[in-house]
Amino acid sequence: MEYHKTLLALFLLLGLFYALYLLFSYLYERSNLRRIDKLPFPPSYDEIIKKTPHYAKLSQEQKERIKKLILRFIHTKTFLGARGFVITQEVKVLIAFYASLLVLNLPRFDSYRSLKQVIVYPHTLISEEIAAHGGIYTQERFLLGGLSINDTVILSWHEAKKSAYHLHHSNLMLHEFAHEVDFMQGDANGVPPLQEAQYKGFIDILSKTYKRLCKKANTDRFWKEYKLLGRYAATNEAEFFAVATERFFEKPDVLKEKFPALYKQLKDFYGIETASGV
Repeated sequence: MEYHKTLLALFLLLGLFYALYLLFSYLYERSNLRRIDKLPFPPSYDEIIKKTPHYAKLSQEQKERIKKLILRFIHTKTFLGARGFVITQEVKVLIAFYASLLVLNLPRFDSYRSLKQVIVYPHTLISEEIAAHGGIYTQERFLLGGLSINDTVILSWHEAKKSAYHLHHSNLMLHEFAHEVDFMQGDANGVPPLQEAQYKGFIDILSKTYKRLCKKANTDRFWKEYKLLGRYAATNEAEFFAVATERFFEKPDVLKEKFPALYKQLKDFYGIETASGV
């Protein structure tokens, strides 16, 4: 009996220490964020984000908010350069800007709490994997511009910078951080952290559009408006959400014209009107 009491007391003590640790971590994090929020936004940072095609579309209130989010991101995440790549101020600010753009109106998730580090390579990565084809195993090589793995985002700066200052069909930084947003509710399955009232409409529209895209990709015929989304978006639901996010920010007018229901769901989720003439 004494043994069981001692064991129970030990578990209770460990539980108490763990609870205190969590409380201390939470208070430290909140205190650190308050300190960061008081920091002035450097003029050199301002010059960088003003060159992006998305900053001008934000309201004054959103501009002030995204500056705070950029500082939070820069001061709470570790940036690592791989293969001799040097992390410059421009690299940090642009990555932080595009990451913050996605969570601008998601206050509960604005700090990417599970994300610990961003690793930046100078050029496109070459990845290798073993593939099976009818019982024959081969080693295949493919190009990789970026990767998102829960607490780490990997980017090729050569690919990322292509769309940093000009609108393109795609945007590597938006794509990879869309995966991080997807991770916020658990697994990357194409369903980001939605408000309860958004779930039904969001899942219904994205699921229907994804399934229709898959049919086009499987037959490789009659793509029509689905060409905007492309074959890669049919890989799985997570990639569909990431690609749709890219188009929402990079090709908003076309997305709104071709897929108005999809555009509306993304607009309601991200809380930003990206299309012109509205």
